[in-house]
Amino acid sequence: MNKKILVTPRTFGKADPVPMEMLREAGCEVITNPYGRLLTEEEVSELIQDVDGIIVGLDPLNASVLSKAKRLKAISKYGVGVNNIDLDYATQRGIQVANTPGANSLAVAELVIGLMFAVSRRICVSDRNIREGKWQQYPGLQVKGKVMGLIGTGQIGRHTGELARGLGMDVICYDLYPNQEWAASIGARYVPLQEIITGADFISIHVPLTDDTYHLISREELDQMKSSAVIINTARGGIVDEQALSEALQEGKIAGAGLDVFESEPLTDSKLLELDNVVLTSHIGAHTRESVENMGRWAAANLLQILRGETPEFAVNQLTDGGDGNAS
Repeated sequence: MNKKILVTPRTFGKADPVPMEMLREAGCEVITNPYGRLLTEEEVSELIQDVDGIIVGLDPLNASVLSKAKRLKAISKYGVGVNNIDLDYATQRGIQVANTPGANSLAVAELVIGLMFAVSRRICVSDRNIREGKWQQYPGLQVKGKVMGLIGTGQIGRHTGELARGLGMDVICYDLYPNQEWAASIGARYVPLQEIITGADFISIHVPLTDDTYHLISREELDQMKSSAVIINTARGGIVDEQALSEALQEGKIAGAGLDVFESEPLTDSKLLELDNVVLTSHIGAHTRESVENMGRWAAANLLQILRGETPEFAVNQLTDGGDGNAS
């Protein structure tokens, strides 16, 4: 296989050499991200021009970028969410897209629990104050017996629910496609979204960012939450209206928030940075040693399957004979 591959994620192959070995043993020429950061549209457009395949993280692959890639046949997402990829345009061009669902699900779910404790026990505030020479006590919230509301019960949502139940929490869920068998197995129950908004003590978001979920949590929903509620978002930033959330946190309409994702990343010039009742992490949910290893190997396997003319196990789009690989 004589193919040229662009790899944009900075962690791909760093801790685990196997993914790179898989590509090179298959005869691929591998081009890596030369900037050590998320690429801009202009940078991806330059790098993608003569590649046959790309392993991509959060870098933009919109129609404008993809139109520059005349030979591209395979996009393998290093992760799950594909909202940075124009799937319609890729399909029109005959470009197969695959992702790695499940590779990092437990890692993200564990971060949800970590953020829940960090917010409810004010761990980060206490840490900062000790470093500044301040010693004081903070009233916190216990989680046992509280209600965890899951918006979305894909693999990450289900893992989160299982961990919450292990902590003695009640779990209520909302999903367009309820998994009743799973819910029954852990003692969770599906309810209307409105019941989660008004009744949950902790609300954790696990849905993709789409036109329908953009600002799903806005001022209206925040106004209806318990004043003691904590919202946790490890999915995508645009699902929560950050301006409305910032105001709700400032005004004490809800107790706190734990955020790993933001509408614009990296987060700069935001009121959220000034608030003590929000814990912020830098989109680290998927990044444990174990999940990075899984994502790398699965992403490499997906890419090689596509380049061999096979349909990958985790195909995101469905190609037809009408796909035009030369469309611009």
